[in-house]
Amino acid sequence: MARWRARRTVKLHAQLRESPRMPVALSKRECEPQLSREVEARWSVLHRHCADQSSHVRLGRLLHRLTHHDPGVQESALAELELATQLIRTGVRVTFLPESQARTADLRCHLGHDPFFVEVTVMVGSADRRRLPIRGIELDEQGEEEDRGVILIHRILARIQQKAKQLADYQDPVGLSISIPRADLRSGKQSRRKDIWLDVKALSGAVTVRLTRVPHLAAVIISLWDVHPLPAKAATRLVNVEVVERSRHQPLQPRVRLLIENPAAAAVLTEQQREAFRAII
Repeated sequence: MARWRARRTVKLHAQLRESPRMPVALSKRECEPQLSREVEARWSVLHRHCADQSSHVRLGRLLHRLTHHDPGVQESALAELELATQLIRTGVRVTFLPESQARTADLRCHLGHDPFFVEVTVMVGSADRRRLPIRGIELDEQGEEEDRGVILIHRILARIQQKAKQLADYQDPVGLSISIPRADLRSGKQSRRKDIWLDVKALSGAVTVRLTRVPHLAAVIISLWDVHPLPAKAATRLVNVEVVERSRHQPLQPRVRLLIENPAAAAVLTEQQREAFRAII
């Protein structure tokens, strides 16, 4: 059993109707956007797999967030559904943890007799930040922003540090999943996307160094959906890093996905857990 217990929790209640199809989210307006078949299928898989009350309550809340007007809230719910479904397909038993004031992880997982936890986070930028230029980027005479990829790396490192504080009480292995739908961290669909070229090896090295300072994190999965990976300047690679790069013509998959294990982890992943994470990327 997991050796962790939240000090304070908020108990939630929800009613879910049994149905061969996913129930439609309750709303005040009949014009609420409907979910795609793919999202419905993922939700149904999780509803069947996770039979406990805590998971059903959490799934009910995710259902409402999927039709929220804020794209950031939608992306966060989608990321949880996607990762939980992928873990189940690798043979992992998944339970959604109840939301609490103690800021616990999102998923409790078991592979064999070995437990581990997963926290899912999405980087979309706050509403105020989306309207502001990226801090720290200087503008040249042509007004072009320089090296957005470096700024993105720093923001990823900041998110890892933030989540590490939240997950410090766990003794079992903890994985952190970071999804970045738009590398410019602007989730509004009306703003024009800006190409961001990313040095994937620089990101891998920076995250590895940061993880050595937070030994309670066993690994980080980073999903970047629209970056342009820079060509590698050297053939060397870190042994703790797995990288999958896909063509930009595969919009249903992240352009780049990384699995970065913590070389200084206090609770390391078992070989089975490692293989499950590798299957996800």
